[in-house]
Amino acid sequence: MEKNLLRYIWNHTRQQQVWILAIVLLSMVPYFMAFDLPKQIINGPIQGEGFESPDAREAFLHFHYDLPLTGWAISFPGFQLDRMSMLMALSGVFLLLVIINGLFKFYINTYKGRLGERLLRRIRFELVDRVLRFPPATLKQIHAAEISTMVKDEVEPFGGFTGDAFVQPTMLGGQAAAALFFILLQNLWLGLIAAVMVAIQVGIIPKMRRRLIELGRQRQITARHLAGKVGEIVEGIDTIHAYDTSNFERADIAHRLGQIYKIRYDLYRWKFLVKFTNNFLSQLTPFLFYSIGGYFALRGSLDIGQLVAVINAYKDLPGPLKELIDWDQARQDVQVKYEQVLEQFDPPQIVDPKLHALTTTVTEPVSGPLCAVNLSIVEGSGARVVENVSIKIDRGETIAVIDNSGGGAEAFAAAIGRVIWPASGKITLGEVDILELPEAVTGRQISYVSADSYFFHGSLKDNLLYGLKHAPMSTVSYSGKDATARRWEVYEAEMAENCSYDLNADWIDRHTTSVLRGFSDDLKQSVLRALDAVQLTSDIMELALHSHLDPEENPTLAERVVEMRHALREELRKQGLANIVAHFDPHSYNVEATVGENLIFAATGKSPEAEREFIEHDYVFEILRIAKLYDLLYEMGLTIAENLVEIFADLPPDHPFFQQLQNLTAEDIAGYQQFLQKRKQAKGKAQITEEERRSILRLSLFYIEPRYRFGVLTRDIMDKVVAARDLFYTNLPAHLRDSVERYDPHRYMAAATLRENVLFGKLSHRSPDALTKVRTHAARVMHEKGLYESFIALGLSFDIGSGGRRLTLAQRHKLSLARALVRRSDFYILNRPLPGLDRRVQEEIVKAVLDFLREQDNDPTIVWVLSNTSLSRMFHRVIVFDHGRVAEDGTFETLDKESGIFKSLVA
Repeated sequence: MEKNLLRYIWNHTRQQQVWILAIVLLSMVPYFMAFDLPKQIINGPIQGEGFESPDAREAFLHFHYDLPLTGWAISFPGFQLDRMSMLMALSGVFLLLVIINGLFKFYINTYKGRLGERLLRRIRFELVDRVLRFPPATLKQIHAAEISTMVKDEVEPFGGFTGDAFVQPTMLGGQAAAALFFILLQNLWLGLIAAVMVAIQVGIIPKMRRRLIELGRQRQITARHLAGKVGEIVEGIDTIHAYDTSNFERADIAHRLGQIYKIRYDLYRWKFLVKFTNNFLSQLTPFLFYSIGGYFALRGSLDIGQLVAVINAYKDLPGPLKELIDWDQARQDVQVKYEQVLEQFDPPQIVDPKLHALTTTVTEPVSGPLCAVNLSIVEGSGARVVENVSIKIDRGETIAVIDNSGGGAEAFAAAIGRVIWPASGKITLGEVDILELPEAVTGRQISYVSADSYFFHGSLKDNLLYGLKHAPMSTVSYSGKDATARRWEVYEAEMAENCSYDLNADWIDRHTTSVLRGFSDDLKQSVLRALDAVQLTSDIMELALHSHLDPEENPTLAERVVEMRHALREELRKQGLANIVAHFDPHSYNVEATVGENLIFAATGKSPEAEREFIEHDYVFEILRIAKLYDLLYEMGLTIAENLVEIFADLPPDHPFFQQLQNLTAEDIAGYQQFLQKRKQAKGKAQITEEERRSILRLSLFYIEPRYRFGVLTRDIMDKVVAARDLFYTNLPAHLRDSVERYDPHRYMAAATLRENVLFGKLSHRSPDALTKVRTHAARVMHEKGLYESFIALGLSFDIGSGGRRLTLAQRHKLSLARALVRRSDFYILNRPLPGLDRRVQEEIVKAVLDFLREQDNDPTIVWVLSNTSLSRMFHRVIVFDHGRVAEDGTFETLDKESGIFKSLVA
């Protein structure tokens, strides 16, 4: 990158800068003309110079110009105007010049803004582009939060300065020079005074501001480090809580904030000292003008019009002068910031941009084996983890790589995946070093997976198909406003030297999916089979069942789910299992649901907390009074409280029995015990508050008879609850209507999960295996109705969060492996992709993955760094690393017979 910011700006905005500079120079003409008009107005029509007699006339717009060397002349006699007409005419010209100067400023400032935003867009794109081309060693030394802060915030001033880089000194310098030249023309001494004061300001203020620049640099660096630390806290929050170091982190943050505070306080003090000095010098000059200029006016060597014109001209001098000094400070400031950015984004080595060139066509695979030639790898500490290793990997081989001691196997695999660059030696594909091959070749022929693979914020499907998004594989046809918007987008991208690839195009390369049979569903089959191979299908289905479907966006699927609901109900009836699910019936009480759920009889939101809040709303208690249920449920709640206190009062708070209570804690039980004692001591005459009554009523509202079996729920109460349903909805306030969706057997409920919509009822508490039985029959009905793929697609739309944190660690590892299996590659480098998984599960997944990849017609090579040595029996070849060197290399059978490292590891 260019070392000097001004040169960088000029190189990338030369044509636009020349244009706007020409406009600035043109704007100086009406700007200078506006200086002389006040003198003409005051001396002419106002004081009467040239209008001594009542009928006197003066020429307006008169001019005469002799063309040199021709003897020709251009002249215009003007218009003869009287004193009042001349005053109006000159005032009109002054107003016209004000408008013209304002329009010039409007155009210049608008153009500068667009120019600055384009360059800001360009430099941000270039910085991110350089990050994408950083070598792995450089990326390991930087903070992601610091880099993102620099791209987002620290380059922001460059955009504002771009428009001012050449325009501002030209325009402000021109304005200041015009004002100073005009003052000199009016009076030499006043002009010299103004010039001397300008020289003092220009000489002193920039020197004083150097301290401000240094403080600003320190502030920028400390703020960047703070951003990096905050990013570390967010990334390592689990570790912080695990080791109780939150207060240490608070102390660290407080210390950093103290440093920033000290720097900013010093910055403010010095800033206002500079401002005071500058304002004093600016106000000193008018004092000299008034005193010295007034002296000359009294002596008659300076007329009043000239004095007013001088003061008026000087009024416009401090502004441009101050802004010119500010521009110089801004120039030095952004240059320092630019140099700081260069320190982070200009590493000694960087990937050639030609290796990242976009390739929309299917690249021809490089033939030949994958070879490591005298390969040595150095870790971050400087220790060699791989030393002078030479290995040849032929096409179609399945190789298990094992470490006896050290990290040689993992480092070797990472080098093949280009995650680590060799310290010496090389890895070749065919005869070419893989670091010299375009990523369009290596990024498609080699699939690398490790345990720390990253996931981007988005849906599970987006991340699963991420490895297929190499280039836009189709173009989008736009029309009308969309076409205009697209043309503007492309034009602005090209003006800012950004890429203009269409993000709305289809980026999924369907020619590189793992399943290629020439069918339209190759991509779908690749996804489904990859998920099955890594045992992630059941997790995806579980995510689907707990997700929410919008029936307005997908009405067909919603209707089919309702059909499945009825089919499942019929299937359970045929199998004699109708009693394991208490289905919702608008005219019956559901004994497996709470009293509150039966009263509301609706889906109340997307979380249990939302349901609880709704059931405890004031409106619910109001309906209970109207329906004559308030007292009944209060008495019922007292009985429940007595039973709960009798059973749980003497148990410790951490007793497992409390885990069986919904919406109740040990503290709640203690509260009910105190209430009952208070009521007993007062013999029923104690003053009961409304809050205490409601706490007792909550026990009834969350009561389920088959679960607690206190025998307090009578048929009379159940009938009254069912009867109160219509009353509840008849008077439901408008602000609560959007919070509930009434149960309807023939309609999909958007407020309920997919599982709740399919089941449409409550599992029986009397049947401990009810869930297993329902799952078995629901899976069969789902396949019969052809809903399996639709449910999987719904599960794939699950938002996995930043870095995939909404998934479990095991799910992230499986997803990382599935992402590689979805795409077709010649080499699969699997670097301990499944750490921490159960041995049995690891074995099942390894076998399934090998079987899946062996079915591909391109006969891919599989290199798998194993955590479980015994699994190496599934591979054709085994390579054993020991202290960074290849200790053994051969087939499983051969190495198992020999008395060596491998045999001892297997044993």
